Amino acid sequence: MELFDLKGKVAIVTGGTHGLGMSIAKGLGLAGATLVINGHTPSKMEEALKTYKSLGVTAHGYLFDVTNEDEVKQSVAKIESEVGPIDILVNNAGIIKRVPMLEMEVDAFKEVLDVNVVGSFIMAKHIVPGMITRGGGKVINLCSMMSELGRNTVGAYAAAKGGLKMLTRNMATEWAKHNIQVNAIGPGYFATSQTAPIRVAGHPFNEFIVNRTPAGKWGDPDELMGVAVFLGSKASDFMNGQVLYVDGGILATIGKPSNEN
Repeated sequence: MELFDLKGKVAIVTGGTHGLGMSIAKGLGLAGATLVINGHTPSKMEEALKTYKSLGVTAHGYLFDVTNEDEVKQSVAKIESEVGPIDILVNNAGIIKRVPMLEMEVDAFKEVLDVNVVGSFIMAKHIVPGMITRGGGKVINLCSMMSELGRNTVGAYAAAKGGLKMLTRNMATEWAKHNIQVNAIGPGYFATSQTAPIRVAGHPFNEFIVNRTPAGKWGDPDELMGVAVFLGSKASDFMNGQVLYVDGGILATIGKPSNEN
């Protein structure tokens, strides 16, 4: 459908060499967008570009640190010169450090905020002016259920994702008049390589997530493709400042007793 067609669009996905970022990028690419993938590990970038090519998706890779404003500024200029003006920005790059707050070093806490929040701000700061000049664009930030909920050992991450939620709303407030839509995706618990060790049968956390999720399972990363295409396309032209949670229903329920099927 034309509403969801991204042909002729250039989309940049930070942290798009693996995990959820790769699934989001795949969705945009399969909808017709030319992809620009950001990362910081050459070997991962090489493998990622092979994956995109195997899908028939056009993708270009650029290595830079989203928290370094000079690198971002230079890279954005290079991308727009070599690939084309950026129509869709996906701020996916992020890190998590699972440490109880009273044991966490301040520098580690700051690093989590720096990558998840400050990096998203820096990327937008150097891409959105071009969108304004051209009369529109899309910004998609990667929030989390931790934008709404707390959990032991992820205080820095929850603070960062909560901050990114409010940054999303403020970006939308300032830029909507320029025909720029800024929204966010809030993933729940997904089956990625990072979660593989705790997704084995009998693992307490695996049992907790399966039982806590009304859908009764971990999400498949490719189940994020549709929402990314929606937020990157004409279909979402009057949606702004929203977080779409893709969580199998976790945020919709208080949960169930342990003895309930």
